This record gives sequence, structure tokens and C-alpha cells, in this order.
Amino acid sequence: MAVQFDMFAHEAREMARPATRRARPAPLPSGPAAEASLVEQLTGTGRYRILRRLEPRAVTTEPRPGFPLRGVILDTETTGLDHRRNEIIEIGAIAFTYNASGDIGDITGVFGGLRQPLAPIPPEITRLTGITDEMVEGQQIDVAALEAMMAPADLIIAHNAAFDRPFCETFHPVFERKAWACSNAEIDWSARGYEGTKLGYLIGQAGFFHEGHRAVDDCFALLEVLNRAVDGVPTAFAELHEASQASRVRIYAEHSPFDMKDHLKARGYRWADGSDGRPKSWWVEIAEEAVDEELRFLRSEIYRYPEADPPMRRLTAFDRFRA
Repeated sequence: MAVQFDMFAHEAREMARPATRRARPAPLPSGPAAEASLVEQLTGTGRYRILRRLEPRAVTTEPRPGFPLRGVILDTETTGLDHRRNEIIEIGAIAFTYNASGDIGDITGVFGGLRQPLAPIPPEITRLTGITDEMVEGQQIDVAALEAMMAPADLIIAHNAAFDRPFCETFHPVFERKAWACSNAEIDWSARGYEGTKLGYLIGQAGFFHEGHRAVDDCFALLEVLNRAVDGVPTAFAELHEASQASRVRIYAEHSPFDMKDHLKARGYRWADGSDGRPKSWWVEIAEEAVDEELRFLRSEIYRYPEADPPMRRLTAFDRFRA
């Protein structure tokens, strides 16, 4: 036992000594050129995929000529999902220039503001956003600064405009008179090779990572995904801008037979309970050129009545995604 003890004590003393005789790894090279070389070596093996930290673009007070239109990317954090009962606790937005071809120019403004709600922030919202009651205590959104950014906007973009627009319009009327576009619903992300539409998926597959779920950070992340250039393919923003110019048609399958609900649901119809002013019925929103085909479907498969004339409403970007 004594021999074993001495052996263990010797090993312990050896481990406790400074590792002067151990081989130390050479320090990694630093600087942009060295980093680029390391990235190239790793990705060249085919076994690694590198994500770069997303760096927000600089704001300029002198935007380049040739980009006469004004856009705003907006994100909100709220106390819940219902704009009639819940409240905004953070608004983030970035303003940028663009042209009629959907080319993005420069960042011209950044807005971020917290707001104390009437009731405490639910724990699940804090877990999701990182925003606590202490952070918002006494905070109010600078409405004048927000108005100044939104007033010249030709297009407001949100990644879930059907969620953000009702909250924003409840908060302030400046949002009511604007054209809105949804980067989630109005871009064919799968055709671009993306496996999902959540912002986290998009930014990761674009080769970046960022601190998510804070409003301004998410706006900058969305901008980079929208402006990502792929050889021979228009940017996602160009696709979104084109979609925002087109009219859509919402068809309400009012008074459709109850036993047809599964057929409607399978075709993409959603239920409206009438509480928001829309007809109490199944409804779908389609491109204007698809209206005739959809009416043929309803008349032959659902109503089984050739003269059926379901209510329709034509929508532009000024109407879409409202409550």
C-alpha cells in the first residue's frame, strides 16, 4: 500500500508542476486576412460550415442617389398574441432606401424603444424575448421619433405582418395609411433553398448568426437575408417588392355546407368567426389571376350550384395584413 501511495503522490506532484515541458500550441493568427484563410481551410474540407456574426450596417445621413424609395423593416415584441388584449413592449425598426427594381441602397435610420405595459410581462414572454419588468419600468416609446421614421415610408416590412400590423395600428394611427409587406408569407423561401421560414432558420442558412428576439437585432438580420445575392437570382427583397405591387383577392365561402369544411381546409381555407368584422365563414386569399379557377372549384365542388356568388374583396398592400 505504501508503494502505491508513493506512486500516486509522485503522479500528483508531476501534474501540479507548471507545464513548462509540455508542448504549447502555437497562437492562432489574427486579422481579417488570417481569419479568411482559416475559414477557407475549414470550409474547403467539406466537413465544416462557418457562420459569421451579423454586423449591423452603418447608418448614413447622405444616401446614394438612384434609390428614391423609402422602406422600413419593423419588428415588435408584445405581451401576447392578441392585439385587442395584449400590448407592445418593444418596437425596433430600420429605415432604408431602395429603387423600383427592388435593389436596396443605404440605411438611413434606426429606431428602438421599450414600453412599460399596464400589466406585468408574462414569464413566458420574458423567456422568449429576454425583456423583463425591470427593463421596461418607466419606459415609453418616443412617438415623435417613430412618426418621423414612418411618415416617408413607401413600404413597411415585417416578418409576420399579420401579427405586427394589428399591434402597430392599435398603438398609433401612422401605421394605418401605409403599404405593408410580409417577408414570411410573400416570399417563396423553399424555392430559394431554405428549409424553413422562421427568421432563425433563414439567417443561419444564409451563413450568419445574431442575437435573436430583440427587435432591432431581428430587423438587421432580416435585412441581410432579404438582400442576399445569389448568382442569377433576384434578391428576396426584389421578390417581396414585386409581390407588394400586386393585388390579391380574398374569397369568403359564406354559407358553404358544413360537411364541406374538410375540403375547404385541405385547399388552404381558414376559418373566420366574424369577430373581426369579416364574414363568419371559411376564406382564402389568392392571386387575382387565380380567381376564375377558384370560383369554378367552389361552384362545382362546394356549393354545387353554378350561379353561386361568394363574397370577394380585392386587397392591395395598403389593405393586407390588417386586423
